[in-house]
Amino acid sequence: MATSPSHQEVFILGKTHQGKTFRPSDWSERLAGVMSSFRPAGSRPSSHLVYSPWCVPTVIDGVKCVVVNTALREQEPMAWSFVMNFARDNDLQTLEACLLPDGEGKDTPQP
Repeated sequence: MATSPSHQEVFILGKTHQGKTFRPSDWSERLAGVMSSFRPAGSRPSSHLVYSPWCVPTVIDGVKCVVVNTALREQEPMAWSFVMNFARDNDLQTLEACLLPDGEGKDTPQP
């Protein structure tokens, strides 16, 4: 029997707990843009906007999301607190999960 992958990400979904779509429609890109300067040690800065590997906007099953890697909690606790408070303050659904690598299934969170 295969072991399930550990939860390495938190998905902030663009849906409130009441099921309403969160607005504005570009919220995930805005949040990830604010977090773009937080990156692993040794990462090279870029002259272009590049999302942090710890905070990436995406769309899953038609719902805008931000995937936040749990490594952010250890490396940048204030940044982690910021994104988690953003989700809480806006009543957004969150899900602890991990994405399976390509070829192991669809790009959907695995609880």
